[in-house]
Amino acid sequence: MRVFGIDCGTEYTGYGIVETSGRNELRYVACGAVKLNKRFNSADRLKQVHEELEAQIAAHLPDVLAIEEVFYSVNPKSALKLGQVRGVAMLAGARAGLPIAEYSPLAIKSAVVGYGRADKQQVQYMVTKLLALSQPPEPFDASDALAIAICHLHTSATLLRQSAGAHV
Repeated sequence: MRVFGIDCGTEYTGYGIVETSGRNELRYVACGAVKLNKRFNSADRLKQVHEELEAQIAAHLPDVLAIEEVFYSVNPKSALKLGQVRGVAMLAGARAGLPIAEYSPLAIKSAVVGYGRADKQQVQYMVTKLLALSQPPEPFDASDALAIAICHLHTSATLLRQSAGAHV
């Protein structure tokens, strides 16, 4: 299974692609971030995110898209902007015919670090170790996107084992 993880942001939107081998070993495929052009108006920034994510999806042919669920923000304007970016990211996956899985920040950090309140450095460190990378993925948005993909792979494997056990 190949998972395309997306970490939405209003300055950078990270993406990370991770797959499993036949033995459920994690394998790094690619990662990066879409740096939003501040000179663009809102609509053009959203178009930029959508086009760049569509291009990455087409290049890497994932089986599923995993994305962080909306979290609450004290600043409604920031939450709205983030929701718009998240919407175009989900649209890119839907247009490619991908199933979309959503995970809370707590679930993502718990799956990767083992602690739901881990900071960005801890997530980046564990992603580097779990994927046996020689260098930490940069920027943090890319390592967060890889963490989202890893979370989906771990969750899927657990659900598969549980359903297999239920049929015994």
